[in-house]
Amino acid sequence: MVTERRDREKAAEIVRDAGGQVVGRTKLQKVAYLLELAGFGAGFKFEYRHYGPFSEDLANAIRLADAFGLVTETERVANWGGCYSIYSATADAGARVEGPRSTFCERAAKIDPVELELAATAAFLNVVEGCKDPWEETARRKPEKVGGRRIERAKEAYRNLLALETARPLPKIV
Repeated sequence: MVTERRDREKAAEIVRDAGGQVVGRTKLQKVAYLLELAGFGAGFKFEYRHYGPFSEDLANAIRLADAFGLVTETERVANWGGCYSIYSATADAGARVEGPRSTFCERAAKIDPVELELAATAAFLNVVEGCKDPWEETARRKPEKVGGRRIERAKEAYRNLLALETARPLPKIV
């Protein structure tokens, strides 16, 4: 008998495949969105929010994954006073299977969080909103985050993801 995986299991698998830990709710959302684009996703639906692509279903699923012991969520206080979460996969999340999905997931999770946010936002703006110059639109929407060489590093990070084996090609926005 085949049983369908529940959203909480799918959310836990993202953390597991990211190397067993994801630091930050925003990072979890962006990794999951890029997994969807690459054809490795769990079917979570995303919409645009202040920090870029966001899935309410994923947010609920990761809370349930924590409640069911598939992940543990540890909240910490950041240097600037706000809080962030660290998600760690438990043994109940299952064994990681090496392959293109886990490689993509782990590489995406290693990208600087702001650069990952910029890259995922640019991809979302291209795919969902049809922006012809999604990097320019990303810079317009997030001027406080593109300073220094951040946008260039986000583009480089996205190019590195483009080079990985995927189930479906990522949009070529760089």
